[in-house]
Amino acid sequence: MSKIDHQLFRTHEHALEREYGICPQCGSELMVRHGKHGPFLGCQSYPTCEYHRPLVEKSITEDELLEETACPQCGRPLALKSGRYGFYIGCSGYPACDYIAKDAPAPTHAPIRCPQCQQGELVERTNRFGKKFHACSHYPKCKYLLNQQPIDEPCPDCGWAVLVEKKVRGKKVLSCPQRLCKYQSEPV
Repeated sequence: MSKIDHQLFRTHEHALEREYGICPQCGSELMVRHGKHGPFLGCQSYPTCEYHRPLVEKSITEDELLEETACPQCGRPLALKSGRYGFYIGCSGYPACDYIAKDAPAPTHAPIRCPQCQQGELVERTNRFGKKFHACSHYPKCKYLLNQQPIDEPCPDCGWAVLVEKKVRGKKVLSCPQRLCKYQSEPV
């Protein structure tokens, strides 16, 4: 009475077809697992079998030599390379030479004395997420920091030694970094 072909639904045939393959160590099925660095293939019988591999194999890119450039340390040509943080320019003679070209340094302003300890200077630093901030050079003794660009002018209201440059409604504004002081003015 039924028009369904029951041969299509045999369980032992579907058991032989594994979606991600079998574990080479124990023979169990591999399945997609999720870790702090993203998805990966892991053995279904974890924790007895700890086999795992990446879900996607990364392709290896060849380094591209840059014409008419020389490494300042060894003289070999420089190459455009791919690393864990993206592309960079390094010596083609790695590991014998570990030269890496750095970005041109940002234009430096005159050093600004730390307004809190009066001994160190405010220097530009980068946090682990790439955001720039300014902190005292005497860290960890002095933990003063600013998230905006400091300007070496005293606050006219409270007398604090520095002001910061902010953007408010699309305009650059000089502001006092002290929380209790509400001073703001447009830069001259």
